[in-house]
Amino acid sequence: MLDDAAKLLGYTFKDDQILSESLTHASYTAHRLQSNERMEFLGDAILGYVTCEYLFQTYPDLLEGELTKIKSAVVSRRVCALISEKLGLGQFLRMGKGMIGREALPQSILAGVFESVIAAIYLDGGFEPARAFIIEHTKPYIEEASESTHQQNFKSALQQHAQKYLPGKPCYLVLDEKGPDHSKCFEVCVELDGQRFEPAWAKSKKEAEQAAALAALRQLGLIEDTEDNQIHLKLFNG
Repeated sequence: MLDDAAKLLGYTFKDDQILSESLTHASYTAHRLQSNERMEFLGDAILGYVTCEYLFQTYPDLLEGELTKIKSAVVSRRVCALISEKLGLGQFLRMGKGMIGREALPQSILAGVFESVIAAIYLDGGFEPARAFIIEHTKPYIEEASESTHQQNFKSALQQHAQKYLPGKPCYLVLDEKGPDHSKCFEVCVELDGQRFEPAWAKSKKEAEQAAALAALRQLGLIEDTEDNQIHLKLFNG
């Protein structure tokens, strides 16, 4: 069983006991310290760090807020569970009798075992194999999330709408700024076709302009907020 799990992960363990622990759910053990819960904790931290480092190196033009959106999507329980399911990790998870026989494992358990095997690879082989494993399996989700972030360039969307339907182009006005020179905040609004839209505050002029463009798009009825707190541009959706 452990050999099959290792093959699935694409990593050869020097210490099979580490892999075994990463595949042991708390319901299987007499004491939770014998389960994979501590390894989930470590794996979650490694996943977050590797994702942040990869985003920082791969997307030098993205602002902090944009990087944070991508990272949050990629390290979410939903994505971790999807990766775990695709790998088939659930079949190797040792669980108590009450958990066996379910048609589908809960998302939290699937996500947790993905994090715990990350920790197992790290503890057995160090940072580099853990990093390679994470990037291999999260890269498609990183690219998907980054594409969505690029789509949500609200200044570009507003410019596109104005060119198509309005006589003027958007102008961004700095209404106010607060704070010391090293940590200023800016209030910016959009002026378009003789109308000033709701202003927005942010930590940089670029971020404030994006937030002001979003406010203008919302007032123009071009933004759709979904139940899962995502923003969809009707402009791009046809």
